[in-house]
Amino acid sequence: MKILVVEDERKVGQFVAQALSEQSYTSRLVGTAAAARDALADSPYDAVVLDLGLPDGDGLELLREWRMSGFNEPVLILSARDAVSDRIQGLNLGADDYLPKPFSVDELVARVRSLLRRHSSAPRATVLERNGVRMDLLGRNVTLEGAAVEFTNREYALLELFMQNAGRVLTRTLIAEKVWEASYDMETNLIDVYVRRLRRKLEPDGSAPRFKTVRGSGYQML
Repeated sequence: MKILVVEDERKVGQFVAQALSEQSYTSRLVGTAAAARDALADSPYDAVVLDLGLPDGDGLELLREWRMSGFNEPVLILSARDAVSDRIQGLNLGADDYLPKPFSVDELVARVRSLLRRHSSAPRATVLERNGVRMDLLGRNVTLEGAAVEFTNREYALLELFMQNAGRVLTRTLIAEKVWEASYDMETNLIDVYVRRLRRKLEPDGSAPRFKTVRGSGYQML
């Protein structure tokens, strides 16, 4: 599992990343809000360890952005702010846990493991709906405004990824990893071709657009 560690104190961040790696997690350390945004846009992560006091922004604002964009993976706040009001604010904004500094690395690893276990065992929605598109994951069928629409297996997998992350900008790298299970060759237009196929089937003449191309980033399901 991949874990993003957002911590501007490099020694602390390296300490956390190393502890997670020793537990067979794949960890990546970044030290700024900008780098954290780029990391999450470039690749999917199963959890985030987030410090609040970043040099170029507040971690709480970063958390707010992620939750509003559709990022639903567990987030553990790691911060020197240990007032009850700070903890309440973080949890209200969508954090799953809050660990004040100084901390025990064994406790941090245990909390991350617990968050991942709870998240993986949480019941998943079997019917997804967005702007007239309805996807039944158990029946494996899709309807548009009540009318059945046929998809190939790859088209269906791509649409499911969009439906699971509706409103969130998905990079080509993330799409390739989730749908094709491979790194994406930026010289090819395979993903662009498949997105066009979805548009043809879900954006009939005269209907409102359901997908948006975000130049330099990827695609978004509206």
